[in-house]
Amino acid sequence: MKLRYKIWLENDGKVFGDGPYDLLSRVDKLGSLRAAAREINMSYSQAWELVNGLEQRLGFKLLRREVGGSRGGGSYLTKEARELMETYAKFTSECEIALH
Repeated sequence: MKLRYKIWLENDGKVFGDGPYDLLSRVDKLGSLRAAAREINMSYSQAWELVNGLEQRLGFKLLRREVGGSRGGGSYLTKEARELMETYAKFTSECEIALH
């Protein structure tokens, strides 16, 4: 038998969990929301709506977006997004240790 569980943050509904964490991790690695969405077989519009909705519910920006330019633009994690991800990763790691 195996213990199964899911952990997420709520604020009048689900706000942040494994899915958004994965998407933002990929944005950080790839420098692009479009490329991150492509890696997980999500449309760009779905990824954009997800991030936009999260930002509204959390009350702060997760991504800093640059359009065009010599490098072609991209998306980059904000300081707040990094802090949220670090806290979430630490908490889920501690939960995993406690539950096993």
